[in-house]
Amino acid sequence: MSALGEIAGVTAMNLRAVPQRASASAVAVVGIAGVVLIIVAVLSVAQGFRRTLELAGSDRVAIVLRGNSTAEMESLFQEDQVRIIEGTPGIARGAHGPVVSAELFTTADQPKRSTGGPANAPLRGIEPGGVLTREHFQLVAGRMFTPGRYEVIVGRQAAHTLSGLDVGRTAHWGNIDWQVVGQFSDGGSVAESEVWTDARVLQGAYSRGDSFQTVRVLLPSAASFASFKDELTHDPRLDVSVYTERQFYAEQASMIAAVVRGAGTVLALLMGVGAVFGALNTMYSAVAARSTEIATLRALGFGASAVVISVIVEALLLALIGGALGAAGAYLAFDGFETSTLNYASFSQVSFAFAVTPALIAGGVGYALLLGFVGGLFPAIRAARLPIIEGLREG
Repeated sequence: MSALGEIAGVTAMNLRAVPQRASASAVAVVGIAGVVLIIVAVLSVAQGFRRTLELAGSDRVAIVLRGNSTAEMESLFQEDQVRIIEGTPGIARGAHGPVVSAELFTTADQPKRSTGGPANAPLRGIEPGGVLTREHFQLVAGRMFTPGRYEVIVGRQAAHTLSGLDVGRTAHWGNIDWQVVGQFSDGGSVAESEVWTDARVLQGAYSRGDSFQTVRVLLPSAASFASFKDELTHDPRLDVSVYTERQFYAEQASMIAAVVRGAGTVLALLMGVGAVFGALNTMYSAVAARSTEIATLRALGFGASAVVISVIVEALLLALIGGALGAAGAYLAFDGFETSTLNYASFSQVSFAFAVTPALIAGGVGYALLLGFVGGLFPAIRAARLPIIEGLREG
């Protein structure tokens, strides 16, 4: 019999005996499934957060901050600087001139709907051009706020996760009562976690004078960004940092994504050790139960490699089943699950949905196979090294 024939025959015989070891095999499957489920769920947090921020990213929108600033809270512009930016060549024009929105960003205390605990609601003041720089903006309830009044519109996710922000309600921030007059969506982007009002009204309410923090600019095309950035950065009257919206939010997402991935890696290693021990115990038990069978096969001339591969294939099969179950469980339980967390770049609440992507599922199943291989390798080596006489005597 050829080497491949030996391997196929021994492996098939081994797999047919798996139901006889159902209890021990189930332990390994459940252990690996639990590891994959938890790891995929944890990593889906980072993926969901990144997806929410990147959905706001457009290469046609430029975000201008003060020089060397990486977040809005660090930036500051005065009125004259904003007007210089607004007059820069290369900006898309609308019915009322250049599509530019000088914006102010702060936070307001608002309880969470789920727990009643405090949360920092992102409160943004925008100019009329602000909605034109969000290509997916859509008013879904109520109306737009009236400039000059203490009125706000609330993002869909903010209304969902924070209490007291339904259309028609009144919120009390900065010793002022703000009327919620509308609710908007923005294609699932981070903007849906925000509350918007007139920038001039927000300046007065929070004693910000004529200052702004960010200037958003709509460009004619993505190809216009390089020349627009060059114009601004070489203007001696300004000291600015210029990003595409996609770049800006990708940098914000990378911070929390790195933290979650680091935690997920540590968790994967710790739980993986436990899963490997479970697989080792299962496969050692399988080898012990089949010691006479293995010795008989060896006595009949079957090679050690066939025995090793058959044991490893069994371990991989159990790991594959466990990985698939764990990944499926993570997808069914967590994909699309909405929650909120703190955006460390703005120190405000961001709502997002867990995202169990195909890449995460493939990674989880791949990790399960790695655990199965490690868990089956040493029992396989022991099976191959088992003295034939000793195995026959055990029978």
